[in-house]
Amino acid sequence: MSDDRPDDVVLVVDFGAQYAQLIARRVREAHVYSEIVPHTTPVAAIVARAPKAVILSGGPQSVYAAGAPQVDPALFDAGIPVFGICYGFQAMAQALGGTVDRTGTSEFGRTELGIVAPGHLLADLRSSRDGLASSLQVWMSHGDSVVAAPPGFTTLAATADTPVAAFEDATRRLAGVQWHPEVVHSEAGQQVLEHFLFGIAGCRPTWTASSIVDQQVSAIRAIVGSGRVLCALSGGVDSAVAAALLQRAVGSQLTCVFVDHGLLRAGEAEQVEHDFVAATGVDLVVRDERARFLDALAGVADPETKRKIIGREFIRVFEDAARQIAGTRGIDFLAQGTLYPDVVESGGGDGAATIKSHHNVGGLPDDLAFKLIEPLRALFKDEVRAVGTQLGLPDHLVWRQPFPGPGLAIRIVGAVDQARLDVLRAADAIVRDETAKAGLDRGIWQFPVVLLADVRSVGVQGDGRTYGYPVVLRPVTSDDAMTADWARLPYNLLERISTRITNECRDINRVVLDVTSKPPATIEWE
Repeated sequence: MSDDRPDDVVLVVDFGAQYAQLIARRVREAHVYSEIVPHTTPVAAIVARAPKAVILSGGPQSVYAAGAPQVDPALFDAGIPVFGICYGFQAMAQALGGTVDRTGTSEFGRTELGIVAPGHLLADLRSSRDGLASSLQVWMSHGDSVVAAPPGFTTLAATADTPVAAFEDATRRLAGVQWHPEVVHSEAGQQVLEHFLFGIAGCRPTWTASSIVDQQVSAIRAIVGSGRVLCALSGGVDSAVAAALLQRAVGSQLTCVFVDHGLLRAGEAEQVEHDFVAATGVDLVVRDERARFLDALAGVADPETKRKIIGREFIRVFEDAARQIAGTRGIDFLAQGTLYPDVVESGGGDGAATIKSHHNVGGLPDDLAFKLIEPLRALFKDEVRAVGTQLGLPDHLVWRQPFPGPGLAIRIVGAVDQARLDVLRAADAIVRDETAKAGLDRGIWQFPVVLLADVRSVGVQGDGRTYGYPVVLRPVTSDDAMTADWARLPYNLLERISTRITNECRDINRVVLDVTSKPPATIEWE
């Protein structure tokens, strides 16, 4: 994305908060474009971006701690609306002449908040409990407290232990709250955020799937020109949407490569080869390498070794395909489905660049010197799905759950062979079918089905004793996969899944449910 975008820009200043990305996402859910910048960004650099507003995030430190990040008071004289959250609220108060103290009382988790004077920020909030809210249940996480608002500010809310839990200076368009409005546990949190964005900062809700497509198509055309683009399709959402955007932008200048390693779930290879091509008209090169990957994995049980083998073989196959295509048609750009969280976590949080030179993409040899193009670089996962829908991709491609690159190989605990893959595929297909019928497939972030291939469980099927495989159901809910909780599925759904698996998959005689959150467990078993 370039800085001449027609959308308003909100900059989220990150003070080390675990929720900085969530704040940025909530702003975008209000259809306002946002980016995350580090707290070390000079005020002059912030002003140069001409943001419509700035949000100061929370952070883990005390404003009084040695070396704790502070806010340059010059920010508040720049004429830019500013909203402080948690640590950002306290740093804002301190910089403007308010008082922040260690009161001896901390507030963590759900807290009752009383609205003292609604002002602009807290006016007409709707409570799920009693309509128009005079009090809210909000999510706190702080030790220090603002005990006196800065001069010119009105105190809007308080709790039993925090005398100043929200304030605003409507004239200067400055406001802040002690709690976390971005988390779902805070009642009316999105309303509070939108009151700042629209009522105080005057942002326009122009960041939509349609505008994203229009802007990206124009940007891609300007970058690619008459060049040719190569894109690897994995069967996942990100690569599919990236390819669909490129196809909309440059059409026949794009060639996609799909390496079928034989480790996808039932029907997924066919979805790529048929449904995606039908929806986009893309030029697709398919490499059927199922036998190659199975041979390479034969007898290997260690999960890390399995991952390395699959990565190595994929690179070799893709390298060969890229070399052939480059030799016959010429390739100038390699497309990659990088998302905004990847950019932020790798330290490139400005989100502004869409292209960079890259001569060793994913382990490709130096003589395949492509430029890298990342059409999804500015987007979060939910925005990628919205763009996919806008581009006309089928729902089953757009709403596909995250799936590991090594595929079913790391959902088989033990060595991988065709028979075990067939057993797991059948069980996984039942799970996906039943969750879809129950209307829960979109509410579940990820639903691994794990075959414990090195375990034999005793059972009774028919009139005889059996020694079959156990399978583990691992449904989880999450926003970003950084943390996850096990999904509370209805018992009748679990019963249907278990009954169908043990009836239809005769090699399986036991179905168990994993009820571990992340942390301490990861989402995948391997």
